Amino acid sequence: MKISIGCDHSALELKNDLKSYLESKGHTVIDRGTYTKDSCDYTDYGYMVAKDIQKGEVERGIVICFTGIGMSMIANKVKGVRCALVCNKDAAQLTREHNDSNCLALSAKYTGLAFAKEIVDVWLNTEFSHNERHQRRIDKITKYEEEF
Repeated sequence: MKISIGCDHSALELKNDLKSYLESKGHTVIDRGTYTKDSCDYTDYGYMVAKDIQKGEVERGIVICFTGIGMSMIANKVKGVRCALVCNKDAAQLTREHNDSNCLALSAKYTGLAFAKEIVDVWLNTEFSHNERHQRRIDKITKYEEEF
């Protein structure tokens, strides 16, 4: 799978470790930065990942900041992106099955590397259910995006 990944300065180590982990599992990873621990704006990196998803350049995206909140907010501003801030494996599974999320937001503060790997594995390996009620809700999200 082709995955875009980005982070702010607080999540650099987790991003780099997850990138290596994903590549070791055979995924192609587009690293949108940041690349140093110098203070930066998470918005720039979350936006680049979300645009990769929107343009169809990647199948999924992963964004990471201190809490994951800011990254999820910026990613969800991009039309066609359904980003979920996830802090456990159950939520990772459900956001794929129910919401067909195409972007995963993680917290560098609250999610250690071992647990982040587990969350990412569940999220990447769970398919959308195609259940009618879930598809109906996603269609509504897409329709609401047209209002902007």
